[in-house]
Amino acid sequence: MTPPSHAPAKARSPSFSSPEFRAALGMFATGVTVVTARGPDGTPVGLTANSFNSVSLTPPLVLWSLSRKAGTMPAFRAGSHYAINILAADQRELAERFAGKAEERFAGVTWHDGAAGAPVIDGAVAVFECFNRSRYEEGDHVIFVGEVERCSHRDGAQPLLFHGGRYYTELPL
Repeated sequence: MTPPSHAPAKARSPSFSSPEFRAALGMFATGVTVVTARGPDGTPVGLTANSFNSVSLTPPLVLWSLSRKAGTMPAFRAGSHYAINILAADQRELAERFAGKAEERFAGVTWHDGAAGAPVIDGAVAVFECFNRSRYEEGDHVIFVGEVERCSHRDGAQPLLFHGGRYYTELPL
């Protein structure tokens, strides 16, 4: 279908503020992930992200996004692999730790090396070990598309959820 000829050539200016946009986005309930990788020196790096989504089953692709200003950006931009750890309901402390500015985010965290070396957090409800396939710069973030090389999950585990600025766990309807 061809768009009407009177369609604008670009998006109109937003009719809302950044805080209003953020509040509206917060109404979309998401799972909570910690994305992990190795820095150039081999040190584990990680951050909390809820911008995770599936892209394709064949090939198996997922995406997530990271602020261009993030201190971990160089590691994720240059690294060949990362792991997306979907947190369990009892891992709220990890979500908060990896969302903060703490230097020693991995101190006391139980994890192991994934197949390509990215840290895999023990107890996560699911893990996607990804090849860093492509990156797209959009606005103030970079969208990372990962080709999943290995995945696992724990049947029956309750995920950690985030909605409206608060953490939740699932409740069956």
